[in-house]
Amino acid sequence: MSEKISVKAAFFETLLEVGVKHRNIVVINADVFGSIKTDRFLHTFSDRHFDFGVSLDCPNLNLKIVGVNSGLSSSEDGACAQAISDIALMRAIPNMKVYCPADYWEAKRAAIGMADDFGPVYLRLHRSGVPIIYDENYRFVSGKGTVVREGSEVAIFAIGPMVYEAILAAELLAKEGVSAEVLDMCSIKPIDSELILKVARGKKKLFTVEDHYVDGGLGSAISEVLAGGGCGVPLKRIAVEKFGESGKPEHLYGKMGLNAEGIYNLVFKSSMG
Repeated sequence: MSEKISVKAAFFETLLEVGVKHRNIVVINADVFGSIKTDRFLHTFSDRHFDFGVSLDCPNLNLKIVGVNSGLSSSEDGACAQAISDIALMRAIPNMKVYCPADYWEAKRAAIGMADDFGPVYLRLHRSGVPIIYDENYRFVSGKGTVVREGSEVAIFAIGPMVYEAILAAELLAKEGVSAEVLDMCSIKPIDSELILKVARGKKKLFTVEDHYVDGGLGSAISEVLAGGGCGVPLKRIAVEKFGESGKPEHLYGKMGLNAEGIYNLVFKSSMG
């Protein structure tokens, strides 16, 4: 898992592929087609690419919204360029599906899945390259989570680049005798309630990790599932708890406790308490 490839690359490569298959796909751009590489779609399907402003509404239309450079991954462009509340905003929209892939292959499969599906979807992509976790045989299913590392004591639910960081943290925890299960919750809405409750009932403590504000994101979604399922296992949300800053993503991840070491420290400390 040493090679790093941007999930954006996976999506925009796949956009051309599904554009050939689905002639009804139209790309609506917010004046940034060069930056996010939809110019390839523009040159190939010039009659199906349009530039608009940045405000969109989606009353259950077959609209696909792709948020690029999400979270702290665009932090070098300044704090004003960081989308850290987008999951909360999109989760609140009725019928909107929300996906946040962890690597290249998950991004490709999620892109194909949302193209084949009908209805509004928000696909959250990160700017920075991330290591490969899956392979070409990976199968994305809306509403389903994936166990990427098994464990018996605690569970770490993660999305996007935090999945790989959680895997590294679990490896560090294993050296200290703490068995941590890691789950990729790419499909945030709909969310895999069955898997969450099944995992929770066999663990001492639960953790969520996300490159998003602590409120309204993955942690909130899982809290809602646990509350509805009557599960009393403690949950700690590891997320962004202050306004963003300028700097390299890896620096900010470390500063906010969102890298492998930060996750390990918090989980280990909580496990010992």
